[in-house]
Amino acid sequence: MPGKEEMTPDKNIRESIAAGSFYPDEPEELRKQIKDFLNNTEAYDLKNIKSIICPHAGYIYSGQVAAYSYRQVSDKKFDSILIIAPSHSDYFNYISIFNGDAYATPLGTVTIDGKRAGKLVDNSPYIKLSGDGHLNEHSIEVQLPFLQVLFNDLKIVPIVMGEQNLQNIHELGDTIGNLFKDDNILIVASTDLSHYHSYDSAVTLDSRVKELINSFDVVNLSSKFFNGSVEMCGGGPVISAMIASKIMGANSSKVLEYKNSGDITGDKSAVVGYLSAVIYQE
Repeated sequence: MPGKEEMTPDKNIRESIAAGSFYPDEPEELRKQIKDFLNNTEAYDLKNIKSIICPHAGYIYSGQVAAYSYRQVSDKKFDSILIIAPSHSDYFNYISIFNGDAYATPLGTVTIDGKRAGKLVDNSPYIKLSGDGHLNEHSIEVQLPFLQVLFNDLKIVPIVMGEQNLQNIHELGDTIGNLFKDDNILIVASTDLSHYHSYDSAVTLDSRVKELINSFDVVNLSSKFFNGSVEMCGGGPVISAMIASKIMGANSSKVLEYKNSGDITGDKSAVVGYLSAVIYQE
């Protein structure tokens, strides 16, 4: 498994908390599920992909939606993958990059790109090495099995945004974009959309996000996120990814798939929305 042979007992490894709940804990079952998801998607001929946007719910709810984004990068290679996620349980007012050596899933360990993590920390007072937002957080971990199935020699920078304020959002987007605009990296923004509205209300709310992402409208997406007229638990990570991508040359974005939990369970009384998208240079 990627990086597994490098790991020794004295390494600081963030162990899985989502295996067996968000996704299968048996490696072959997990690998098969992801491959099935990927095989049920459509590949678009998109070049120069800078970022993808993926949901982070349990795979039975959002895995098929996430696969649409991952399918678009399945034939590509990256030197590093930066995953930007929200914090659901810890509160802190800065941006936290895991202060360890690796993340673990049933498919093995994923090595932290210490060099790029260090660059981010060195170039911004708002970005710190920390365990805050990592140890009990699923929104990075659920992205990793997809990446492990697609890529060998995988290196990641796992980034959790504490407070999703304008300062943190712009600081992270600008810092990533300016530091790595000439690097062969991929950004993964981890987010779900509206939570616990009726089916029709959710579709209406989420359609605003789809429209703003499709038009690559960072300014209006940001203003509507802050005034509450759109809902994304990872709105900050998405906007940061769009800012960074723009600096890195992106000029287009495309929503690939949208569903909500009501489409999967049939219970449309209180649903959660899921979207996959790519941000690229056309």
